[in-house]
Amino acid sequence: MCIAALAAVITAFIVPPDKEYLSYFDWKTLSCLFMTLAAVCALRNIRFFTIIARKTVALAGNLRLLAVILIVMTFVGSMIIANDMALITFLPVGYYALSVAGKEKHAAYVFILQNISANLGGMLTPFGNPQNLYLYSYFNIPTGQFMLTMLPPFIVAVSMLIAACFVLKPEPLEIGNDYPSSLSIPRTVIYLVLFAMSILSVFRVIKYYYICVVIIIAVLMIADRNALKSVDYPLLMTFAMFFIFSGNLSRCEAVKTFMSSLLEKNVLIVSAMSCQFISNVPSAILLSQFTENWRELLLGVNIGGTGTLIASLASLITFSEFRILYPEKVKKFILKREKQLICC
Repeated sequence: MCIAALAAVITAFIVPPDKEYLSYFDWKTLSCLFMTLAAVCALRNIRFFTIIARKTVALAGNLRLLAVILIVMTFVGSMIIANDMALITFLPVGYYALSVAGKEKHAAYVFILQNISANLGGMLTPFGNPQNLYLYSYFNIPTGQFMLTMLPPFIVAVSMLIAACFVLKPEPLEIGNDYPSSLSIPRTVIYLVLFAMSILSVFRVIKYYYICVVIIIAVLMIADRNALKSVDYPLLMTFAMFFIFSGNLSRCEAVKTFMSSLLEKNVLIVSAMSCQFISNVPSAILLSQFTENWRELLLGVNIGGTGTLIASLASLITFSEFRILYPEKVKKFILKREKQLICC
């Protein structure tokens, strides 16, 4: 967020603020992202996802099956509640399962697989990754074309990740059910309705998305104010600042000519490589100003997000969580992560 703000300020000296600045912002993307994050935070606060995940993990009979279940849960979770939220929800579940079963020596490997599955699983749906939501809205991509474009790499990703789980031996394990599992039915129903409302807004079924924003804020102000406080506002601010940054650059003729010529060579490679240095969300916002080839741009920023630690916020979340839980194994985690990504 700070880097994005600095970039916006610097370009503001090149293109002084004027009335065109208001046209930079994709209000629908910001609104839909806020609604989805708020609804997911409310569901997370009542332990909705954790309870379901732990019950599912408890069915695992061996280490290999446990890894498969964790990967699938993270995959599906990223498609429904976005990749960052999926990791925040399911990484602790993986830690819980491995620690209870006495298999913590495999934590780095499982965490890395969860990280990759969150990034690649979220690419199938418009709201699975923040950059997807932006590109889906910016280019007004038909939902069917969006999912058909992302389906082949999604299938490849699923196959590779499931295959990677077979590196683990099917060691027997036992995971108990000694954790609270009760849910507030009224709150669960209300929050699921809010979540459905946000998803319908993303898919353009509900056109007046700003009304949904007001409804969600009003309901959560009464039902769960902490959910509103827990929304990832730095992520929203990062989007806003990069809208200013990319909007200003698109008005600089020299930059426009250079970027356009660069993207003419290969949008897929350029977008994937740019993620390694400025992350996938900023790459999507910036490069969308200079190309109409949304298919290759969409593929590039999703595939590129699995690269370096700063290629995506999801990777930083995984690294941060692992560092907190296993501070003595950080170096091992980084080396193993780079080795697995090179193999992929």
